[in-house]
Amino acid sequence: MNASAPRLRRGLYLVLTDPPAGYERMAEWAMDAGLPAIQFRPKRIPSRIATDREWLRVARALRAITRGSSTLFIVNDRPDLAILSEADGIHVGQEDLPPGEVRRLIGNQRLLGLSTHNLDQVRAANAEPVDYIGFGPLFETNSKDHPDPVTGPDLLAQAAALSRHPIVAIGGLTAERVATLPCAHYRCAAVIRAVAEATDPALAMKTLQRQIQENEWI
Repeated sequence: MNASAPRLRRGLYLVLTDPPAGYERMAEWAMDAGLPAIQFRPKRIPSRIATDREWLRVARALRAITRGSSTLFIVNDRPDLAILSEADGIHVGQEDLPPGEVRRLIGNQRLLGLSTHNLDQVRAANAEPVDYIGFGPLFETNSKDHPDPVTGPDLLAQAAALSRHPIVAIGGLTAERVATLPCAHYRCAAVIRAVAEATDPALAMKTLQRQIQENEWI
């Protein structure tokens, strides 16, 4: 783990992909709920945003909102947007730029996360210059067009025993499902739709954040 980068606190890791309530409002609610991190996931299709210039505008707006707060701002897949917006970190997937090359671009002052979907990838991540790994999907999810095979909570336990890095659990998580996960197996629980599609997203954030923190005794 990189000692120079910000530390990812325990709690809800909120992924933002074209949320109905709007990016800026979701970021403000996340800060109010005390979330450890929000991840800006600039995906083109389907999206109301069509150009890189607009993505950069949104990234900079989110950075301005979260700057100086305890909620870290992380950009998905796009080191260029992370650097230009002065984000706290970047998260990459298995098919994105290699973590070593991304580290060269972003330096040691930013967090670097890597998605993993099986134990072989967790082992490989142990040798990479990353600060945390995402692991999942734990449950069935519709947040991706072509999701990876479901890992399940049992494989999360094995990943936690194997990984040198803190784990962000992701994939089909709800407050009820988070309640069943032993806290020793993950640092953060990541969600997209459980908050974005909630009737009251701000309340959903607070509920999930509280659920994760209350789970520390499990």
